[in-house]
Amino acid sequence: MTPSNPPRATGQSQAAQRQATRGAARALRRPSFVPRRVPPRPDLTWVPMSDAALPPLDLNQRPWPGRTIRVDGTPIHVRETPAENPDAETAVYLHGLAGSASNWTDLAGLLRVQMSGVAVDLPGFGRSAPPDGFRYTPAAHVRTVVRLLESRGGRPVHLLGNSFGGLVASIVAAARPDLVATLTLISPAVPDLRPSPDRLADPRFPLSYLPFVGKPVRRALAAMTPLARAEQMMRLCFARPDRVPKHRLEEAAAEIARLGRTSWAGPALDRTTTAMIRFWLTRGDRSLWRVLPRVAAPTLVIWGTEDRLMSARKALRTATALPNGRLLMLPFTGHVAQMERPVLVAKAVLGMVANPWPTSPQVEKHSAALDVGRLADTPVGGGDGWGRSGDMAL
Repeated sequence: MTPSNPPRATGQSQAAQRQATRGAARALRRPSFVPRRVPPRPDLTWVPMSDAALPPLDLNQRPWPGRTIRVDGTPIHVRETPAENPDAETAVYLHGLAGSASNWTDLAGLLRVQMSGVAVDLPGFGRSAPPDGFRYTPAAHVRTVVRLLESRGGRPVHLLGNSFGGLVASIVAAARPDLVATLTLISPAVPDLRPSPDRLADPRFPLSYLPFVGKPVRRALAAMTPLARAEQMMRLCFARPDRVPKHRLEEAAAEIARLGRTSWAGPALDRTTTAMIRFWLTRGDRSLWRVLPRVAAPTLVIWGTEDRLMSARKALRTATALPNGRLLMLPFTGHVAQMERPVLVAKAVLGMVANPWPTSPQVEKHSAALDVGRLADTPVGGGDGWGRSGDMAL
């Protein structure tokens, strides 16, 4: 039976038959992951691309210069990309788990034609040693970013986040709409609890928790060289890891080696990951799916079709949950579109900045800013099982 030949009911009018035919066809075309309560908007995938001239992409660009600033007494390392125009607006970049400010090197270099850039190392990542007593929860990271934005004078910025950084950025935008002009979420870490081995850099990692075999597996993982770990991460995060320049792979390996010599990097990754998963399990008003409708800023959601870490099946629900969201799907792209497709991402971001789409009336239902204090902020303890092996990157 096909939707073009539905069964005929006795006495059914031709108009009713046509209506049944159209309804059956729509049902078969509708992907199973489309949220039925929120029908896709006609303009959901209309993403204007900027035609502004961009500088040539320089894959030999080293990470932009960095410095450590103090935000309410907390040292935060940032990498800054000065704009060609000293009066330009500011873009702020937030990385994912196991990432750092250097993940934004190429995109920041392209966007500097119109925006100055501030790429942040979140506490416990990159070169930002976490302060004593840091809770590692999404709410704790949100408060850090809010204070950073406030310390810059409170002028609205263009906020971009990848993966866990996208989760943090979306909460910042919901809590402090006065600080966010536009929001870009690249494969944001929305709730996704699939127990898939494809989401691990090393398939041996689950075995490390088993009795008897766990100890030798942990020894084998710990014996891996930084370069081998960097190669694993590239295979996990990139759709085309063979195209990663050699010097970028070497930079990643050097960063893994440096973090391995610290006492805080492993526990920070472990505890932040645990806190994020706990947040994913939150229900009711504290759920991320209840946070996203409170984001008033024009929001661009970018997702790679070959993302192994965050399923592309989450893209449509994420974009439709955002009252002013638009969705850009990139083929042959993995988890870090800003690194794999920096030119396309830059054109999409600049297109949104130049022509922000009208505010949807849906956001009026959630006009009250989010109270970050209502989010779960239970401190997370634990070891560094994930952190030192670098097996989870979100």
